[in-house]
Amino acid sequence: MPDFGLIQYNLPYDDLERFASYASGAGFGFVELPVGRFWNEADSDTDALAHARAVRELLSRHGLRISAVSAGNDFLQPDQTGLERQVQRLRRVCALAREAGTDLIRIDGGWSKDSVPQDRWRGLIVQALQAIRPFVEREGYTLALDNHGLVTNDADLEVSILSEVGSPRIGANVDTMNYRWAGHDLATVNRFYHVIAPWARHVHIKDGRGSRGEYRGTVLGAGELDLERALAELRAAGYAGVWTVEYEGPRAEAEDGYRRGLQWLKDRIR
Repeated sequence: MPDFGLIQYNLPYDDLERFASYASGAGFGFVELPVGRFWNEADSDTDALAHARAVRELLSRHGLRISAVSAGNDFLQPDQTGLERQVQRLRRVCALAREAGTDLIRIDGGWSKDSVPQDRWRGLIVQALQAIRPFVEREGYTLALDNHGLVTNDADLEVSILSEVGSPRIGANVDTMNYRWAGHDLATVNRFYHVIAPWARHVHIKDGRGSRGEYRGTVLGAGELDLERALAELRAAGYAGVWTVEYEGPRAEAEDGYRRGLQWLKDRIR
């Protein structure tokens, strides 16, 4: 049986207990959480691990498991010291994610800034992933590089990075809408689904219309994406992870949007 989840995003719940109650009641079995949902970086290791365990126990009471933790990292650092700090921070996030119940961490390439020119972006991401690769492989974690923002929102670039790093434990988080949001036309988005599918370690199934300032999120199946094609590419490539719904339409309609998204997926993935 396939597993279905949702990301804790765009829902009217600041309280994790209420979010878990909604997710369970809506029929989801998994949730993705940002690490900041249970980690204050000023916490001691003892306190941080205790908070992660408490999250795991809270989710379990609602019949839920955690599919992934988003790390909120930034590898686009202007100096080596900053990059090494990001790598060490990611190691800590991995340990907390495991305590919360998952070995899968969704990561970003980073965020553009004046101090880091674009011609350095790819090299910095590769350097950081190569630095953490021995730890990830030794400890059994999986990292999923997101096509998020404007730095890694290109499947050709993602595959280039992941191929050079060369680890089966470092792959991609495939967000079906983000390629279109970044400005790629629909034909390119469809090609990207084929290119990135073999690298998928986690997914966000999301729909919408338009790019950048014109973008509007929709429920699954109501946007302009060929989501049927995206699902087919992922399944053909052997994706067997959690199918995670993401809804970016009006927040006031998010509860219904996530429920409808779950049903849309269940009707197509059995």
